[in-house]
Parts: sequence; C-alpha cells; structure tokens
Amino acid sequence: MSKNYKEIRPIFTTSTIEVRYAETDQMGVVHHSVYPIYFEQARVDWLRIMGMHYQKMEDDGVMLPINKLNVDYKRPAKFGDVLRVKTSLYQLPGASITFDYEIRNQKDELLTLGQTVLVFVNQSTRKPIRCPGDIMNLIVDAIPRD
Repeated sequence: MSKNYKEIRPIFTTSTIEVRYAETDQMGVVHHSVYPIYFEQARVDWLRIMGMHYQKMEDDGVMLPINKLNVDYKRPAKFGDVLRVKTSLYQLPGASITFDYEIRNQKDELLTLGQTVLVFVNQSTRKPIRCPGDIMNLIVDAIPRD
C-alpha cells in the first residue's frame, strides 16, 4: 500500500446477486470471467449508496477504468446461488481508488475474494486526475464514526 493513501475505517456495502444460468458452464459452476462483472455491479451499487450515480459521474466527465484486478477463487459459485458481495473501501482515494470484495453464498460460505484498482480519468483529455471533490466529500462523510 502506498504511503500516499490515508487508511480509514472501512466503508462497506453489500449487494445481492442471483447466479443466472447463462453465467455458468455445463457443470453449473460460474465461469471465472463472470466475477469481474459481479465486482462491477457491487462497485456501482457502492457508489450509488454513497450518493454518486455512476452515470452522473460520467456525465460530469469522470471515468473510472480498471487498472488492476485480482481474484482469489476459494469455492465455486453455482447456478441458483444467491450471492452476497461485500464491497469495502479501506483508504481514501488519490488518483486511484481501491475496492476489496468478498463473495459469500446463501450458506455464508466464502467463495471469492477480490480487489480492483480504478483510476480517475478526465473524459476529455483521457488523463488521470485526482478524485473529484464531490466524490471525496461523499466518501469522507460515509466514514463510520464511533
């Protein structure tokens, strides 16, 4: 972790996703390529819950492309599972923002851990920028207090 990022008390949300048949292979197991899509849905939910709709952010000229993706598969998710995706933020963003994910099934079994690093990019110039002030304010306001 870079020393340029300030650690915070974790801000987390939980999203629910039911595994669809089309996301599985012939054995009924979720294909490995689907997990980044689950992470994306959970991340969009996280931003919405914080008060920032992803479309508004893009309308304001800010994009968040993925710079890094890490997935640690523990157990397979299967067709019909109801997944809970916990999305957490442990540090204030700079020019990038790092999300951690934990996926559990309806039996509370840990299935997958993941992390994405996304970079704030100016839509017009396609260059990295620091986290916009309105987004930073929403994050700071959401930090759990004792």
